[in-house]
Amino acid sequence: MVKRIIALVLVSTLALVWIVSACAQTTPPTDPKKHIPQGKYLNAKQAYEKWLSNPQGVTIIDVRTPEEYVYLGHAPMAINLPIETWTGKFDPEKKDVVLAQNPEFVAKLKELVKPTNPLLIMCRSGHRSAAAAKLLEKEGFTEVYNVVDGFEGDKVSDPESYFDGKRYKNGWKNSGVPWTYSLDSKLLPLMPLK
Repeated sequence: MVKRIIALVLVSTLALVWIVSACAQTTPPTDPKKHIPQGKYLNAKQAYEKWLSNPQGVTIIDVRTPEEYVYLGHAPMAINLPIETWTGKFDPEKKDVVLAQNPEFVAKLKELVKPTNPLLIMCRSGHRSAAAAKLLEKEGFTEVYNVVDGFEGDKVSDPESYFDGKRYKNGWKNSGVPWTYSLDSKLLPLMPLK
């Protein structure tokens, strides 16, 4: 009888630790561009652990462009649903490509998941995912988390480092969790399949 009680206490304690770690959030980011009204933030490793705790119920949405998703890699379970798409133009002043809002983003997401399902939103570094989370909050989605370090992470700021200015500081790709270049057509809802 004592062994059963000890076993029950041990199992209960382990279950509680597992639940707490699965629900853990990171503190709000210092970068205000990564803030979202929902106040729910995860780093890449926490996002992966949250997905692992309920792979059928938790959805990871990668809002980067299809080009980023395909050529830079992605989380193997992440659905690519870009919040912005490339216009084919270049802005010489900003030295960057011009992106435009994806008009299909919200409608397609509503086809894929219920507004009450947990959504972990990821982009390159946490800015576009924050914009997506803000939009989704207005559309009635209630369980939206910003993956604040994104897929590639933040830039290293160290003039002495070879990696200065490069995205190696954190992020999904640098955190030791699985990522891939392999494509799965089920995770590409906006790409025409032929």
